Amino acid sequence: SSLGGPSLCRLSRTESELRCRVPGGKLCNDRGRCECGVCICQVTESGKYYGPLCECQDWVCETYDGKICAGHGKCDCGKCKCDEGWYGEACQYPTTCNLTRRKSNEMCKNSQDIICSGAGTCQCGRCKCANSEGNGLVYGKFCECDDRECIDDETGEFCTGHGKCYCGNCYCEAGWHGDKCEFQCDITPWEIKKRCTSPDGKICSNRGTCVCGECTCHDVDPTGDWGDIHGDTCECDERNCKAVYDRYSDDFCSGHGQCNCGRCDCKEGWTGEKCEHPRSCPLSVEESAIKCQGNSNLLCSGRGK
Repeated sequence: SSLGGPSLCRLSRTESELRCRVPGGKLCNDRGRCECGVCICQVTESGKYYGPLCECQDWVCETYDGKICAGHGKCDCGKCKCDEGWYGEACQYPTTCNLTRRKSNEMCKNSQDIICSGAGTCQCGRCKCANSEGNGLVYGKFCECDDRECIDDETGEFCTGHGKCYCGNCYCEAGWHGDKCEFQCDITPWEIKKRCTSPDGKICSNRGTCVCGECTCHDVDPTGDWGDIHGDTCECDERNCKAVYDRYSDDFCSGHGQCNCGRCDCKEGWTGEKCEHPRSCPLSVEESAIKCQGNSNLLCSGRGK
């Protein structure tokens, strides 16, 4: 039931609201309603709000390795209360360490063998990220995420207020694009998809990202190889023209042809997918194939070439 209706409350509205907020803050932290100087907290999303000014939330404590309070403590009003033997914002550090320094450092190395990504210190096999301003913007198991990268220099907002920041990258709302969601797109989502769809029906041939109807082709493919990928929908991959791919080599089509959108057009006297075979035979490729086919539908009966 309500804690006193207007007729029972002896406080003025100003006095009532003064008790329901911290100086400069929102009424009941915008998580409840104020009734006669008392905050009635509301549940508007997962978890619950509580506290005199609805300032507490039981699900916003620090996590480590996917666990609230690293599984070594309890969440109390947004802060972890650690079990005995553990400490840290997420109770992720043991008070006593039985690891050697070498073993500890090995556990703190990222995939590039850099301890805590160069953005923190290693404490008993766990990274403590450098957050000198106390804002928690550098985080991750190996301090690999830096959300300061999402802050717009002009507005000071994350992703210019038009997207969400995750691990240093902005994920823009529909109709916005750019590294920090700073550009607005003036064409419909349907038209965007249409312009970015490659002949094989894929968005940017699965080799790029679609930004406001234009494909930005990847410089690095998922395997880590550097490629020369281009085309309106990233349909051309020059790596297909090299026998052995080397980013710094210009040895396209074995040096005996020209690469045209990932396919080799061989010079006279050369043949093969990458122009690797000299054509000493007077027959054309088609004539040669007919002779090798014989009575079988397979070249050389599928037992040779």
